[in-house]
Formats: sequence, structure tokens, C-alpha cells
Amino acid sequence: MLAAELIDPMLPALKPTDSVGQALDWMQEHRIGQLALIDQSEYRGVVSEELLMDVPDDEQLLSEVMRLFEQVYVYETQHLLEVLNLLIENRLEVVAVLNEGREFMGTISASELLKQFAQELGVQETGAILILSINERDYSMAEISRLIESNNVKIISSYYSSAAYGMPDKSRLTLKLNRRDITPVVSTLERFGYQIEAAFANVPVESIDQERLDLLLRYLNT
Repeated sequence: MLAAELIDPMLPALKPTDSVGQALDWMQEHRIGQLALIDQSEYRGVVSEELLMDVPDDEQLLSEVMRLFEQVYVYETQHLLEVLNLLIENRLEVVAVLNEGREFMGTISASELLKQFAQELGVQETGAILILSINERDYSMAEISRLIESNNVKIISSYYSSAAYGMPDKSRLTLKLNRRDITPVVSTLERFGYQIEAAFANVPVESIDQERLDLLLRYLNT
């Protein structure tokens, strides 16, 4: 999903001729701590509630304090993940979207972006979450997918977190699956040497180690 598709049409843009008081009223009405400021179609920066609260005169125009605004933006063709990274790095609630001619197209809010990101990851889809702890040299999404799909289970989404420097055994692969009962998947992955760090499902998840323990206890009781 691209930035142009993430624009929130309900969020207004402020003008240099707006007063500090007007800007604060808009922020309160939309329950957001930042808004974009534009001069006609030219983007001038992000206005923050925190900054405006320090202005002693509510009648003062935004044009008189524009030098304090942050010039952070994305282009309409940038991917959702790039936008999310920019918001996190700059601790922003909103980010302006510009076209190739650097004209203002609209504003993306962090809250709506997170909702879209959750949908992209399939968070709202029914199914279990599986976290594998693997060595980077052993990482093969093709093999992991094959093993999971051999149990008639599909991967809805995945996220790979690289190991910290000097800790090659701490890489994590997070998988969202389309089934709640993933006991066969866990058994298959463990049988092929994959370490299951955590599993979250609506039904109990039994590992192959538990199965072996149960077999041993039944043998001892005979």
C-alpha cells in the first residue's frame, strides 16, 4: 500500500493566516496533537499542539511562528513501511504527503496508518501466531513455508527480526497462520529441528516433546 492510499480525507490542513487559537481548536476537534500547515498548495511543516501551547497570544498568526515547524513529509509513491518508519523515527502523529512536484496532497495520521498496517499483517484474520527462534544461516522461508503447508496450513503474514550483533541464535521469525489448531505444524517444525519460541492460539498447542513424554509415561504404566 502506498502513501497516496493512506491519506485521511477527514484531517484538515492549517493555513498561515489561521491563528494559534484556531489551530488548537481544530486539533481538539479532531483529537490529534499535530496538523500539517500549507500555503496554498505548498507544504510548510507540521504544527504541534505542544508548541502552540507555549505561544502566549492565541490571536497570533501561524505565519509568525512558522520557523518552528518541522519539515517532515513523504512522497505519494512511498510504501506503507517507509511511512511507518518515518513516523516512528520522528515521533509524529501525522505526516504530510507530497507529489513529485512537491505539492501537498493530504495528511496521514499515525492511528489510521497502524490500522492499515494491522490489516496488511492479517492481524484481524482468524488464526494462530507462531514465533520461531532460528540461526540466520538456517533461515529459509521457502523450506519453512513448505513444512507448514504440508499440514494444509497457510501463512497469512510473516515478520523476520534479525539477530543482534554477536547473538546469531536470537533471530526471530513471527508467522501469522490461517488455522487455530497448529499442533501438527509445531510437531513438523520441531521434527525438522526448528525451535518454537512461542505459540499463541485459541486451542492448546502440544509440542512433539510433549508427545514423546506422553508416550514414555504410557509405556512406563504398562
